Amino acid sequence: MILTVLVLVPSAVLFGRVWQETSRQTAQTDLEKKGVEYLTALTPLISALAEAQSSAVQGVTAPPDSLTAAVAKAAAADAKLGDDLKTRERWTDLNSKIAKLAKATGGPLAVLQSHIEVSDLALELYGAIRRNSQLNRDPASDMNNLQQAVAIDMPTTVVRVSRMGDWANIAQTATGNTRATITVQFGEEALAVQDSVTALTEDLQAAVDDTTSPTLSGALVTTLDSFRRGVESMTRGANQGGTPNVATMSTAQTALQTALNALANVTLKEMAKLLEDRSDSLAYRRTEAVVMGLLAIALVLAALIWPVLGRRRGSQPTGRPIGEGTRDIPAATIPAPGGYGGQYEVAPAYGDIDPTRRERSGALR
Repeated sequence: MILTVLVLVPSAVLFGRVWQETSRQTAQTDLEKKGVEYLTALTPLISALAEAQSSAVQGVTAPPDSLTAAVAKAAAADAKLGDDLKTRERWTDLNSKIAKLAKATGGPLAVLQSHIEVSDLALELYGAIRRNSQLNRDPASDMNNLQQAVAIDMPTTVVRVSRMGDWANIAQTATGNTRATITVQFGEEALAVQDSVTALTEDLQAAVDDTTSPTLSGALVTTLDSFRRGVESMTRGANQGGTPNVATMSTAQTALQTALNALANVTLKEMAKLLEDRSDSLAYRRTEAVVMGLLAIALVLAALIWPVLGRRRGSQPTGRPIGEGTRDIPAATIPAPGGYGGQYEVAPAYGDIDPTRRERSGALR
């Protein structure tokens, strides 16, 4: 019995470890889902900031409608998820800086610097979401590469491309040392764009090479090609070392932002799908652990109860067979009914007469 009860000890330890590990993974997966949700809301903002920056450099002070809508969407996401992801303070600071962009003055260069400060804050918010949601610690290779692409490579590429185009625009009217400085800055941004595009391509390719999703590869091919073609058109329009083609750059930037939104949406949807599949798997494992634990308890209880029932069944009295305990009384010892205390001599049956008696009776005669 003791050994039977002791079986529960390793079973309980194993159940506890499985339950604790699945609970930890479930909590992390739920947090990562929130990170993906926030990134999905933040994607339009980074494109809208790039559009607002280009407009402001060209002298348009009013923010585009896309920026207003994007800010509202990001604010709603932070109101819902900011406490869990610890982004409330960062978003408040970013939102206040965005509201002041329309008041930026001092010429195109100063306006550009104001927008650069805001876009840097937006990139920092991306990083905070990535870290605080633990997306950067995801153990799956495909998820790790996808979060790198969508939270670092894509927004960085958009910011760098936008700055490259705006530096090229400002350089057209700059003179002297200012023009030389802007030209150097433009060259640095152009190199940074190439590095960002290379990193993005490598991360997405690595995700496709090591994924469990049957749809990731097909979903990324078209959107990634469109994105890369937009970057190439933007680079050609910038015409590094020569005179930038503003019209070409403007068209390429619009196409690039559209391609980025499509690429980001595809990537984020795939990430959400992978996380949902993981949640289902963890829920199944937890249910399986509970069932196995209950089964182990049931088996131990059965092992304890069965011997007791067997002993009770064996201790019940059984009926005595009829005639058991009586003794056969020999016919020769039946008491005489005469009351003399003696015994009757039983007369022998006919044919059983002792021959000695016959001889004795003959002699008397």
